[in-house]
Amino acid sequence: MSKDKETKKSEQEEVKEQPADAAGNGPQEATEGAGVKMAEEEAEKDSAAVKMAEEAAQWRDKYVRLSAEFDNYRKRTLKEKMDLISSAGEDVIKALLPVMDDLERALDATQKASDVEAVREGVVLISNKLRDTLRTKGLSEIEAFGQELDTDFHEAVAKIPAPDKKQKGKIVDVVQKGYKLHDKVIRHSKVVVGE
Repeated sequence: MSKDKETKKSEQEEVKEQPADAAGNGPQEATEGAGVKMAEEEAEKDSAAVKMAEEAAQWRDKYVRLSAEFDNYRKRTLKEKMDLISSAGEDVIKALLPVMDDLERALDATQKASDVEAVREGVVLISNKLRDTLRTKGLSEIEAFGQELDTDFHEAVAKIPAPDKKQKGKIVDVVQKGYKLHDKVIRHSKVVVGE
């Protein structure tokens, strides 16, 4: 029993020896204060972690929405491109339909007509109508005859001796006309150049 008494005495002495903290709290109260402080710090850490998790979830949500929005945009523009490609020539075709109607009427007239000059005049009118229709759509003829050879617009298919010195190095004949659509060459003029 004396050992138990000695142990209790030494514990009491240790408690007495521990100094009080600045607030005048004893050792047990200081331990409780530290525990409360640690609990508050952990609560703050937990609060910060929760806040960060919420913010991360918001960013993740924004990212998913933006990604879906971009995917929808890409699909929509692809569909619009496909629609544009499939109907790109529609307005040109619609503009050419009256010319086609005129050609059919001219063909019918050639079977019944005896006056060749009248048929020729009708075909010239149809040709002019076709040129005007294509011109309104941006088609223009490339000037070639008498011009210097320009490989951006002309394709030399033959060279012949120039009839005179003025035509040397110039285009003396056009085998096939060339055309531009707006400013883009869609067919080069096939020409004969004098040398």
